[in-house]
Amino acid sequence: MKVEIWSDIVCPFCYIGKRRFEHALEKFPHADQVEVVWRSFELTPDYQPVPGRNVYESLAEKKGITVAQAKQMSDNMADMAKGLGLDYDFDHAVPTNTFLGHQLIHLAAKHGKQGEAKERLMAAYYLQGQNLNEIDTLTTLAAEIGLDAEEARAALTAGTYAEEVRHDEYQAQQINVRGVPFFVFEDKYAVSGAQPTELFAEVLEKVWDESQPANPAPVMLADGPACGPDGCEV
Repeated sequence: MKVEIWSDIVCPFCYIGKRRFEHALEKFPHADQVEVVWRSFELTPDYQPVPGRNVYESLAEKKGITVAQAKQMSDNMADMAKGLGLDYDFDHAVPTNTFLGHQLIHLAAKHGKQGEAKERLMAAYYLQGQNLNEIDTLTTLAAEIGLDAEEARAALTAGTYAEEVRHDEYQAQQINVRGVPFFVFEDKYAVSGAQPTELFAEVLEKVWDESQPANPAPVMLADGPACGPDGCEV
């Protein structure tokens, strides 16, 4: 079974949705046969970081609200994440453009480490206050998950995986993705948003059952007297 997930690195609901989906997958009996593919999605592709500006100020400007309201929204999100073992630290988060980060995730995919890269970048942003605007930081994070640091630096500098990011975003437009996280199961069913773990579990079961070959034996509608290897029924 294939599950494609469109999300952004700095989307708080995306990290929450990731955890909820993972918890459902942990209990799914066929988890080893589920291929998870992370697709790129930039919530603010034209965002230009302003040195010294914090998350609350950036959010306030984007939403047209006060800084105090932005902080309250962030606090509410942090409370939700805490229930999943995620300690969001908005006070130290560094607002970033995520284009480079998505490119790194595509590089990691070429080495079978896409999931590790997605998790590492989200943790670096939300839990550790690292600056994902810097190639030096991204290169260090790449090395931490076992990628070659110099290969990562060269790829990020040259934009080697920029087209892969754009292709993911083009695909999102084609299937009408309006918000993230957005989960697509076997190109057939979609789940939008950070849904409860229980819902993800139900969808996994449903899609798995439907994807299995049909039972070749016909359904018995009537059963009456007949002859078999041991003789005929009387």
